[in-house]
Parts: sequence; structure tokens; C-alpha cells
Amino acid sequence: MKTSFHWKKKLCGFLFTALLIMAVLGGCADGTGESSGDNSGSIVVGIQQDIDSLDPHKATAAGTKEILFNIFEGLVKPDENGNLVCAVASDYTISKDGLVYTFTLRDNVKFHNGNVVTAEDVKYSLERVSGLLDGTPLISTLKVIQSVEIVDEKTVKVTVGSANTELIYSFVAAIIPAGSGESAEAQPVGTGPFSFVSYKPLEGIVIAKFPDYWQEGLPKLDEVNFKIVNSADTALMELQGGTIDLYAYLTDSQAKAMGENHQVLASASNVVQALFLNNAVAPLDNVKVRQAILYALDKEEINDFVGGGSGTLISSAMLPTLKDYYVDLNDTYGTTANVEKAKELLTEAGYPNGFDLEIAIPSTYEFHMQTGEVVVEQLKAAGINATIKAVEWGTWLDEVYNGRKYAATISGLTCDMTPGYLLNRFQTDSKKNFINFASEEYDELYLKAQETLDLAQKAEYYKQLQKILCDEAGSAFLQVPANMTAISKKLAGYKFYPIYVQDMSTVYFTE
Repeated sequence: MKTSFHWKKKLCGFLFTALLIMAVLGGCADGTGESSGDNSGSIVVGIQQDIDSLDPHKATAAGTKEILFNIFEGLVKPDENGNLVCAVASDYTISKDGLVYTFTLRDNVKFHNGNVVTAEDVKYSLERVSGLLDGTPLISTLKVIQSVEIVDEKTVKVTVGSANTELIYSFVAAIIPAGSGESAEAQPVGTGPFSFVSYKPLEGIVIAKFPDYWQEGLPKLDEVNFKIVNSADTALMELQGGTIDLYAYLTDSQAKAMGENHQVLASASNVVQALFLNNAVAPLDNVKVRQAILYALDKEEINDFVGGGSGTLISSAMLPTLKDYYVDLNDTYGTTANVEKAKELLTEAGYPNGFDLEIAIPSTYEFHMQTGEVVVEQLKAAGINATIKAVEWGTWLDEVYNGRKYAATISGLTCDMTPGYLLNRFQTDSKKNFINFASEEYDELYLKAQETLDLAQKAEYYKQLQKILCDEAGSAFLQVPANMTAISKKLAGYKFYPIYVQDMSTVYFTE
């Protein structure tokens, strides 16, 4: 969704508290390239949706961001272990009061146009995303930036209005050439391991090896073609035929149907899948109706049917792998259907004979489509006449996510490296609050969670937020699905990340 929202990647299972301590002390580890294997050749990676923007500061879909990860870098970036490593910056410090971030730029980092990154480029990029440039913040978490000062040609000082232990992770925001914002969509230029070659709507995007990439030994491949695959049947056919080398987010049935050309690797995802409910649309504006829906669902059956039982059942917007912040609320409505309770609540809400419910689902996401098939049957058992409306990705993004013109939808929200990322969208006035959840108690508590520098207190606030969202049945949170990825047996070096990315820089041919 960001939006990093769609059914995407990967295990937010990192030592978050340790990372926070690291952030306060300042500095970051360095990523290192590995040089084993042949670093030549090109591959085709199947993707399920079109690109919503080639401007890294304006892209909202997680499926777009996972690709742009190969083209753009921020001052820092995550690695496959969930550590925050330096990228355009070689080091950073954070003041004791948490209000001043000082970044030292890495020597001789080049943009894809051949120019060396300067402090002016960093200043421009941060002012653009924070809204200091034109009054319109493009990354909401960075609107707290009050000033960006060039100390010298290698040093940039960023002053923020309020301390936040999670803010350092927002500095993954892409650094682009000064003044290039207007042209970023047409000709994206970053510092990543691959440079932009071409993009054709509804077909895909091609990227090529950047020979002057700062990280020695990377990338290994010469070219990567991200090919849009419009249906689950087509994806399976192309995988079996060998015309796609890599494809993520398989359903259990797809994984079992894979031939001998591909291996299937599995990893926990960083995605919260849900039957999202528009709280502003009748009869879903009635909390008892929403609660009835939650009682009617059998999450265990959904998990078994779609994911082969490999997912983790949840009841609110938090990843279980964020152990310090997660609270298990599965007992609230149960993980199997309670049809009688659902009917009782519907009667109390004034719908003794049930009601009609249309569920809009992006048609290219087979995982969500199969989930919808199970959900429809489960809701009918409770008297709710649910039907599926399959929509194209662009339509879903425009009408459902951005336009909020829907009643229910099945999709996924992706997590970044902070526990507050999934919870911040449910604030009443959040632009990302596409379910129109409204709770003054929630809003007040979220602000307290952001203001405190006490990690234990922050964790307690986050647990309370999860409970409010669950008790109010903001949506029917289902599971954190496992990510099953098909990879050609000719390839090696693919890495699963704790966030939603497709890192092609370490992939190489074995034969």
C-alpha cells in the first residue's frame, strides 16, 4: 500500500531495541559487497503490478518501492539482517537531545549521470521530502525537519522540531541531484547499484549495472528486466516455461506446481494482510457490524487454504517479530469462526437478515484473490452476502486506497524498520488512513508514543494502540503470510530482507 502497503516483504525480525541504541550513539555499519560467482548476464523478474511513480519521493506502492531500491539510496539504508548501514553517508551522529542529526558524506559516491554527490544534493533532497522546499512534505515522517545546513562540503546538519527514536530510519529517503525533482519521473537518477534504462506502462521496467557504484563487487548482473505479469495463470506458465527467472509472493498452490527449473525459497514476510473495512460506509460504520465480521471469519482455514498453514495469525496492525511491541490479541475474536456470535451482533445492530458486502480485490494478487474466495464463503455462513469485485491495480490504487470509494477490500500493509509505521496510518487525519478509522483515544495515545524517549513506555503505548484498533474492529486483520519465492536454479545470491525490497545487486549466475 506504502503507500507501502501491498502483500510484500520480509521478516521485520531484527533486534530493534539494539538498533535504537545504535541510533542514539550515532554511526552505522557498512555494507560490504561479495565477489563470488559470475557477475554477468541478465534476468527477468516477474512483478504483479505496474509502477505508480518513478519519482522515489512520490512513489506510494510497495511494489514500486521494492524496485526503486535498486536505483536509489538514502544517507542510510537497511541490509538483509535488519541493520541500518551507511549508504550515501559514511557516518552520522545524533545529539543527546535527539534534535540534531549530523551526516558525513561518503567519498566519491556518484550519481548515474556521472556527477559526484555533494552536500547541495543532500540539502535539496531533504528539503524536498520535508516540505521545506515548497511547503509540501513528500515523506510525512520527515516534515519534522526544521532546517538543513551545509557545514562543509562533506557534512550536513539536520535540525528537527521534536525528538523521535524512530526518525533515523526515515533517512533512507532517496538522495537525488539538486534541482532534479521536476525531471525525476521522466529520467530517474540515483546512486544505487543499477541505473534506469527504460519503462513501458503495463509492460515493465529495465535497469542496468552501474559500473561506478561505490560498493565494490556489486552489482553482479548486467541487466534486470522487471516484467509485469497480469495474472496468476500467466505467472505460473512463464515460471514453468523458464521465461521468468524470479517471482515472489507465490500462493501455496503455485509453489506446489513449480517445475524442475526453479527452486522455491520461503521467508517470513513483513506484511499484515487484512480484510480492510471502510469505517465511514454503512453498515460498516457500526462497530457491532464490524465485530460481527471478525467473529464470522476462520483465520486458520484462510491460512491453511492460501498459505499452506505457513502464515502467522494476527488480530491487529503489528508484526509478531517486533516482540517488544507486539501484543497477541487473537483471543479477542478467536481464530476460528463463531457464527452464532456474529449473527447475534448483526441482530443487535439492526441487520438480522444480514446485508450485501462487495469486496474489491486487486486481480493480479492471487494470494489476496484466493483469500477472498474463502472469506466470501465464511461470511455467507453468518448471513452476510459477500461478493468479490476484481479490479485492476491502477483502479484499486485510485478508487480504493486513494479515493476511499469502497466498502471492503483485501490487501496487505507492509512494515518498514519501525514499529510505529503500521500504526501511524490509523490516526484520524492521516492521509494513509484509507479505512477511515476514527478514535480520539487512539490519536492522543499515538502522539504520546511518538513523544516519549522511554522505550519501555513507547512499547506499552504501542500495545494499547493495537488493542484499541482490535476492540473497535477497525478491520479484520488476518495474518502475516510467509513469502514463497520461485528462483531459477541457475541463480544464487538472492537475499530476503526484513522490509519490502527486491535487491538484485547480489544475485548472480552459477552456470
